[in-house]
Amino acid sequence: MARKPPQKRIEPSFDAPRQKIRSAGQKTRQSKARKPRSPARKNRGGSWFSKLSKLVYWLFVVGLWGGIASFAVVGYYAIQLPQSSSWAVPERPPNVKILSVNGKLLANRGVTGGEAINLAQMSPYIPQALIAIEDRRFRQHIGIDPLGLLRAAGKNLLAGKVVEGGSTITQQLAKNLFLKPERTIRRKVQEVILSLWLETKFTKDEILEIYLNRVYFGSGSYGVDAASRRYFSKSSRDVNLAEAALLAGLLKAPTRLSPARNPEQAETRAQVVLTAMRRAKFITDREAATALSMPSTKAKSYWTGAENYVADWIMNDLKKLVGDINEDVIVETTLDMNLQQTAENEIRQALLKNGEKMKVSQGALVSMDGTGAVRAMVGGRDYATSQFNRAMDAKRQPGSAFKPIIYLAALEQGNTPESIRQDAPVRVGKWQPRNYDNKYRGAVSLKTALSKSLNTIAVQLTMEVGPKNITEVAQRLGINSKLSANASIALGTSEVSLLELTSAYAPFSNGGYRASPYVIKRVKTLSGNVLYQRETGESEPVIAPELLGEMNVMMVDVVQNGTGKAARIKNWPVGGKTGTSQGFRDGWFLGYTTNLVTGIWFGNDDGQSTNRVTGGGLPARTWGKFMKIAHQNVPVGALPGGSGDGLSQPQDMVMLPQQSVPVPTPRPTGSDLRSTSRIAMETGGRMVPPANVGDVQKTAGKKTILDLIFGG
Repeated sequence: MARKPPQKRIEPSFDAPRQKIRSAGQKTRQSKARKPRSPARKNRGGSWFSKLSKLVYWLFVVGLWGGIASFAVVGYYAIQLPQSSSWAVPERPPNVKILSVNGKLLANRGVTGGEAINLAQMSPYIPQALIAIEDRRFRQHIGIDPLGLLRAAGKNLLAGKVVEGGSTITQQLAKNLFLKPERTIRRKVQEVILSLWLETKFTKDEILEIYLNRVYFGSGSYGVDAASRRYFSKSSRDVNLAEAALLAGLLKAPTRLSPARNPEQAETRAQVVLTAMRRAKFITDREAATALSMPSTKAKSYWTGAENYVADWIMNDLKKLVGDINEDVIVETTLDMNLQQTAENEIRQALLKNGEKMKVSQGALVSMDGTGAVRAMVGGRDYATSQFNRAMDAKRQPGSAFKPIIYLAALEQGNTPESIRQDAPVRVGKWQPRNYDNKYRGAVSLKTALSKSLNTIAVQLTMEVGPKNITEVAQRLGINSKLSANASIALGTSEVSLLELTSAYAPFSNGGYRASPYVIKRVKTLSGNVLYQRETGESEPVIAPELLGEMNVMMVDVVQNGTGKAARIKNWPVGGKTGTSQGFRDGWFLGYTTNLVTGIWFGNDDGQSTNRVTGGGLPARTWGKFMKIAHQNVPVGALPGGSGDGLSQPQDMVMLPQQSVPVPTPRPTGSDLRSTSRIAMETGGRMVPPANVGDVQKTAGKKTILDLIFGG
């Protein structure tokens, strides 16, 4: 077998040919390059696109179904609303606008507490402040504001609580007009639907006007005019920038932020509104700085001003006169605002100067003319702290202020001012009344006895005439309170109100005619439809002419020479009578001229004794101050009654307040009443009160959008 030639061993060497080595390296790299890729490495770039596509797909699906679900929810709650053809803005609760005899506003009453004001009439700062703080995009959106919702949602998420709402002014109006304040999906959906309807039905200005006249501003004030009068005692027409900011700021939390309850927080919120107005470029930096420098508003916790006592009286009687009120009405009254403010000031000043030292806390005043038209009424020291009307609703013992009724009854039984009685101790059963000074004067005339307010003579006359006859005379003159027909009536122990006692004095000044007190002269709608007009029929004669003259002789002497000297008015004949109840609990002065009959009372609500307040002291002095101001530039007139100092003849003329033409007060004809306590007169010559007492002619004001909406 042939042997193979031996193989030549090749030893490794660093001197091998480089070409061969390079070829081997290339072969290795080529083999690696041909190695196939894995599937994961091959599809890595397409996986992100696939995920994004799927995300878009599912977002579309969720959005589609979400839209369908939302549409279903909206449809479900929408069909629960009445048909849109029946939608209408509900009528604003009626307002009662109360005017003085000169046409000045006394008060607004009703659920809203204020009248509706046209947007063009109110201060321009008010709608600007509202838009700046509540709905800056109000002029741009269609009732709902998606951008506002997103902005509010972002702020609320960052704060971790609700710090800003996304509702537009239109949505707030829809909620206030149509919906309950419940936090449900149903209410929110219906709110959006109604907002869109409002935007199609009304202009932006009309929506603002309706909103500002309806929304609640706290402290019982609905509508911007009620709020401005409540907090600033002015119309919304006259509100300045700082006040407008405060009003707009209240809308966030009207009860909590009311300046009557929390003036500090109200002021802080107003500063936020001013900042918002500056950012919205409604005001300049200088205007904002000026407003911020204004003193903070301090509102009383309740309506203030004594005229509100009269407004309460009017509201109590209004339904009796016109029935249910279904639209805005205007009430024309007999009240004179100048006299009203004078009366309030005099009562308040008297209490400020004398209240503490004389231990008297309250006072009241009633002033009326000879027809019974009330010209001024003060029911207490401060209406804001107490709304109880002491002029009408308080019944107190009149003391000696009741004595003129006793003396009139005595004259009707045949006595005269010069009739003599003995001022001496008198006893009725176990009761032994005494005079104020515990002195006795012996034989005195009735004129002197009334002038000095002698209790012994009053008791004697009561027993002679009979307590029952005295109560009949009192009722005839106008006292309606229940009177006790016993001997103590001589000292005024039966309780009466200041209003009815003042009206009982009116016949002494007007010629002997009954004067039932009233304050409402006319009630009409905004369109001028008269719902009530006070009749001006004949007045009932209650005092015979000759007895009237004799009574006025005695009543004038009380002021000139007796207990009522502090009530004198220079050059004016004044009749009147003082009154002090037992234990100095009540001090009265009732007096009159030919123009006015005025009664004043001072005392304490709890019946505690004063520090010796008597009718001839504080009440008479206050009466004199009030009547002096009331009679400035008024022609002097004599009291009716024939002969005597300061008494007129039948043909004399008597000037009534606020009248440009003198009104005659003819003496009535009739039989002699000395022998009976009842009047029996012929009808001829009766005085008829002037038909135009307190009459002020006014033209109809400009109609507001609310009037157009509600057909006013």
